[in-house]
This record gives sequence, C-alpha cells and structure tokens, in this order.
Amino acid sequence: MAQPVDKESSCERRPLLESRYEVAQTKPTSSPATVNIILFDPEEIGSPLLISDPRAIHLIDTLRMRTGDDFDAGVVNGPRGKARIVSIDEASITFESTLDVSPLPQDPLDIIVGLPRPQSARRILHDAAALGLRRLVFTQSARSDPNYARSTLWSSGEWRRHLIDGAQQAFDTRIPEVIPNLLLAEATARSNVGLRIAFDNYEAPTSLPALLRSRSEAPQTVTLAFGPERGWDAADREMLRASGFALASLGHRVMRVETAIASAVAVLRAELGWT
Repeated sequence: MAQPVDKESSCERRPLLESRYEVAQTKPTSSPATVNIILFDPEEIGSPLLISDPRAIHLIDTLRMRTGDDFDAGVVNGPRGKARIVSIDEASITFESTLDVSPLPQDPLDIIVGLPRPQSARRILHDAAALGLRRLVFTQSARSDPNYARSTLWSSGEWRRHLIDGAQQAFDTRIPEVIPNLLLAEATARSNVGLRIAFDNYEAPTSLPALLRSRSEAPQTVTLAFGPERGWDAADREMLRASGFALASLGHRVMRVETAIASAVAVLRAELGWT
C-alpha cells in the first residue's frame, strides 16, 4: 500500500516528541490513510502504548493519527480488527480495540535453510512472515559457518521483531514458528511427510516448475530446503535424497538465499494454485 504524504516535508521539522503530541491534538486537513496493521502481544491489549514505542511513532508521525482515530490492529497469532485512540499525552497512547476477525490461514509450507549471515537471516525472517510461511528452520550443515549461530540476532530475541515486522507489512497477524539452530539431519528427520524439495545448482535433474507439473495430485504439505551460502556438499545431498527430498533448481542464475526463497515460494504458489 502507498504510504501517506508527509505533510511536514516542506516545512521546518519540530522536535520529535513535541511534533507527535501537537499533531495528535490538531485535526489534519484530511483524514490519515490507514496503512499496515499494528500488532500487539496478548498482554499489551488494554495497556497504554508508550509514546517512544516504534508503533506509537508510526501511528502519530507516519499515519498522522490523533485522538478518536481508528487504526487496524491485531494480536500476534490471533484475531485482528479495529482499535481507536482514546487519548494521547506526552507519555503514552491509550486505545480501545474490537478484534473479531480470524487470522488468515497459513500455507502448509515449511522452509529449511542453511544458517546464513545475520543480515541475510534478518531479511529471511521478515519475508517468511510476509509470505505466510508456517515454519522456518535454520540448520547447520557441512558448509555452514558456526559463528553465525552466536549472533545477537538469536541470543537477544531480535529475530522475533523481524517476523512481526513482516506480518505487519502483509496485513496479517500470524508469524511462522522458528527453529534457529538444528543440524541438517535433525531438520530433515523432523520435516513433514509430503512433497519435499531441496534446491541445488549442480546436481538437480529438473526445474521446480517441471517437478511440480510432473505430479499427478497436489501435495498436502510442502517442505523446501535451501543450502547455506556456500551450498550443499556431497554428504548433504546424499542425506537429503535419503530423507525423501527431490533435487530441483530455479534456473542457471546463482541467487542470494533470500531471493531464492521468495522466488521458489512464488513459483510454488502459482503452480499449485495457492492464493
């Protein structure tokens, strides 16, 4: 969705807190457009939202909300609906909500991916939620860098914020289950029975579209596996095949793993008729 025009872009910007508070008390010339959805954890519903919270900043500075305005809101992995701003002061925003719309269903699609460097993992987490994936498993394989697992992305809990950002962008409340650091053998053993595909640039005998079109009936669940930045080694490929994964490719171009995931999900949805 298009972002609303910043009405302060042509004038001198006031201090941030003062701007938020004053804008909230003054009716703008036109109603602010509702873009995105603001997600809350269950325990936050009914509690004031601190003015310094990024969600409050988005509501006041970006969406130009004021007292009495409505915005789309939801509970993480729960219902969504409308929230109304009851009051705004220098410390917090108070709101009331009616959340009565069930969350969107997730596709029966799981992703296994070799643990990438943290900046790539952040993009994958965001996109996994935006794409509506059910489960995201990061694995250690032969060519993975074990140092990536020690990133503060995982130890600080930052990873969850990227999931929520992706869901908010997609106007959804569901976020995928994330398993951050499994051995590849464990991940393949846990994968659901159904269609299992591992992507490989070297030994894949067919493309993803051709593999999907060769099947006589649609799968109930799908697991897609992507190697680490240096790809699978021979032992990884042997393990994947032994676990029931068919090798497929996305063409001759070498992609970033986050690009490959988004491309594969798009092709899969188109071929299987998922909306």
